[in-house]
Amino acid sequence: ENEILETLYNIASKNKIWRSYIGMGYYNCSVPQPIARNLLENAGWVTQYTPYQPEVSQGRLESLLNYQTMVCDITGMDVANASLLDEGTAAAEAMQLCHRHNKRRKFYVDARCHPQTIAVVQTRANYTGVITELKLPHEMDFSGKDVSGVLFQYPDTEGKVEDFSELVERAHQDGTLTCCATDLLALCILKPPGELGVDVVLGNSQRFGVPLCYGGPHAAFFAVKENLVRMMPGRMVGVTRDANGKEVYRLALQTREQHIRRDKATSNICTAQALLANMAAMFGVYHGSDGLRHIARRVHNATLILAEGLRRAGHKLHHDLFFDTLTITCGCSVKEVLDRAALRRINFRIYSDGRLGVSLDETVNEKDLDDILWSFGCESSAELIAEGMGEETKGILSTPFKRTSKFLTHQVFNSYHSETNIVRYMKRLENKDISLVHSMIPLGSCTMKLNSSAELTPISWKEFANIHPFVPLDQAQGYQQLFKDLEKDLCEITGYDKISFQPNSGAQGEYAGLAAIKAYLNAKGERHRTVCLIPKSAHGTNPASAQMAGMKIQPIEVDKNGSIDISHLKAMVDKHKENLAAIMITYPSTNGVFEEEIGDVCDLIHKHGGQVYLDGANMNAQVGLCRPGDYGSDVSHLNLHKTFCIPHGGGGPGMGPIGVKKHLAPYLPTHPVIKIQPDKDACPLGTVSAAPWGSSAILPISWVYIKTMGAKGLKHASEIAILNANYMAKRLEKHYKILFRGAGGKYWTICYVAHEFILDTRPFKKTANIEAVDLAKRLQDYGFHAPTMSWPVAGTLMIEPTESEDKAELDRFCDAMISIRQEIAEIEEGRMDPQINPLKMSPHTLNCVTSSKWDRPYSREVAAFPLPFVKPESKFWPTIARIDDIYGDQHLVCTCPPMEAYESPFSEQKRASS
Repeated sequence: ENEILETLYNIASKNKIWRSYIGMGYYNCSVPQPIARNLLENAGWVTQYTPYQPEVSQGRLESLLNYQTMVCDITGMDVANASLLDEGTAAAEAMQLCHRHNKRRKFYVDARCHPQTIAVVQTRANYTGVITELKLPHEMDFSGKDVSGVLFQYPDTEGKVEDFSELVERAHQDGTLTCCATDLLALCILKPPGELGVDVVLGNSQRFGVPLCYGGPHAAFFAVKENLVRMMPGRMVGVTRDANGKEVYRLALQTREQHIRRDKATSNICTAQALLANMAAMFGVYHGSDGLRHIARRVHNATLILAEGLRRAGHKLHHDLFFDTLTITCGCSVKEVLDRAALRRINFRIYSDGRLGVSLDETVNEKDLDDILWSFGCESSAELIAEGMGEETKGILSTPFKRTSKFLTHQVFNSYHSETNIVRYMKRLENKDISLVHSMIPLGSCTMKLNSSAELTPISWKEFANIHPFVPLDQAQGYQQLFKDLEKDLCEITGYDKISFQPNSGAQGEYAGLAAIKAYLNAKGERHRTVCLIPKSAHGTNPASAQMAGMKIQPIEVDKNGSIDISHLKAMVDKHKENLAAIMITYPSTNGVFEEEIGDVCDLIHKHGGQVYLDGANMNAQVGLCRPGDYGSDVSHLNLHKTFCIPHGGGGPGMGPIGVKKHLAPYLPTHPVIKIQPDKDACPLGTVSAAPWGSSAILPISWVYIKTMGAKGLKHASEIAILNANYMAKRLEKHYKILFRGAGGKYWTICYVAHEFILDTRPFKKTANIEAVDLAKRLQDYGFHAPTMSWPVAGTLMIEPTESEDKAELDRFCDAMISIRQEIAEIEEGRMDPQINPLKMSPHTLNCVTSSKWDRPYSREVAAFPLPFVKPESKFWPTIARIDDIYGDQHLVCTCPPMEAYESPFSEQKRASS
């Protein structure tokens, strides 16, 4: 590990850390060290899974609720989600929301939005049938009542602050929704979009304490008016109550999401950016409204001083009102300015028409301003310019654009402004959540494997963290070498010929891969091929992504062994042979079996003119053993946050790069700012993410994993992952039915599972009134997170142990499952009450078992310490009783309670008497 890290550091050192004032949605910032050390670099935070089991996830749920509250407060909106992937994809989601709302096909985009945002929106529109038109606000005509929505940037990409209230009013008069891309820091002193009447607000929360990271990962924010909440994409944390009536947190309105609604979901998004959203939330908690307002004023004041200095030096500023960004026509040679800037290791934004852009941030000090002024040939210092300005330094604060409304008034944003308090607060939240530091997380199809310390070490290196995504390539040679090296390894592992790192989640990889297929077919003159075959057992993202790529979905049946029903597949291929575009298939299947006919399936699809998309979610059972590119697949996404060790972070970040065979290589994603398709014959599918290489800063994690393991180690890991699953299945088969084991017979006589398997718990509903959810909650009493529940088959549990767990941990989990089966048997035999029993009453909290009142027909020991390995000194305690999902959806609350909720009874009495 030390040798590998030394090698990687030498690569990282090839990156040049210049001062970048390029802006365009990415800004340098000061990452508070308490947050960096106690959250970003803390395995207790980074190895958690998405909080689908709220009883053991209250910490990160509370933090994400803080994030949503912060976004709502600052933007002036009603409801926010718990993050999206980046600003570009958030804008594309806004476009689709508008189309869903009023079914209109036309969508206006302000030409002064960030270019990468425009590109992502236009690409999404191309595949979903929406018509985008690039216009300036005064050119937008809504009289035809055919425009679904309009997107504008506030402040815009050139830095201009403009009053969009007239545009919003015109749009609303004709039933058009309005979407605003904005900047959270600017809104700390600038009138929020919600006060302009905007319907959807989105942007990047990166400058709230998250490094530049060469483009990511960063958490996008997305907020809407209350009437649009059920159309909002992504996860959303809400308030509900538990079995004891206590106010608690959970994921709300999940019926909007892909794992339930599949192709009818509001979005294909699954993994988002939870870890980065938590960092941004803690940044807001740490600074509070006063601290954020102070930072915003400092940035704005520095920009005002710079603007005055540039005017004095004879340069033309294009806009009089701005927050942190200036667009400049130089009064001298542009080359001269850039040459002087290069001497001081400074980057500016360079427009195609020769103008320059300068965007300041919270790290800018007086020396930085002096260096920028010197680059533009200004002889005065920032200090002298400031002394001569007087009232002119008020800027936005002296205009009607000044923010007058309060924000972040909730108690949580006014309690933790010292390092002592914020560290204790983060630790309290961390202690409420199960992560890999406590026990195995056996979630099927999630691959919750070890995220080693060596792999995670590089994410904090400044050589990777402090690079703007749009710097010249000669300043990012370390990253470029890393990309080439990782691409070579992944191609060798998968059998593909080319990799694109742009998709920043598995779902985005699916969309990008299918879009590449669509672009390829269109180029061949086969635009009519739009049918995508998808097994009914597929991940919910599959049909949602196919729909997003403009394809028509044809479900394929699954046989009794858990494999694709070949006879049904052949019938559907024959039925749709003229219009067949692709099949989406997972190998091993999502039912946990190796499908012997995988090669035959690929041949069948190719024979009828289609392409094969192989979902890479289960690559952990293939690495070193078989390669998708060898048995017939044309394209796959690779979940680097599964097989290749990027941590799940409580719901993101992830990475979903796509590998393709050479005939699809010309159609891989491109980018409007940094050209990443050098092939002159390239016909790229468009742009799928805001940054050229997606979430670049977490790719070193996968690089370290591959290099430390080597070819033999990677193969061994796959073998152990499969062995562990089969060992557990063998131990549990006497107690539970293993739902699928594959067909067997062609290449082997014993029916094995792959790297995961499904326990059929459906019979217990009839015999004991016990359901999968009861087993899931009872496992928490044994110190374990539940397996994947009711997917891919309703009423079942899917278990994936990974190669990281030793036999002792596997046995502890199996012992827990066997013990629970014995508890079910007691109910079946009438020895345990059918309603008041350890399963129905689970999980059991510390408050519950230490209460002076205990009237249950089983002991406290059975409730809390059911097996010898569950010991008081090491037990993980669920912090709440079982939640009430129905109440939460019927009484939707997705922000922190108002300050009145924290007032004492004395305060209420005083107010009443007055």
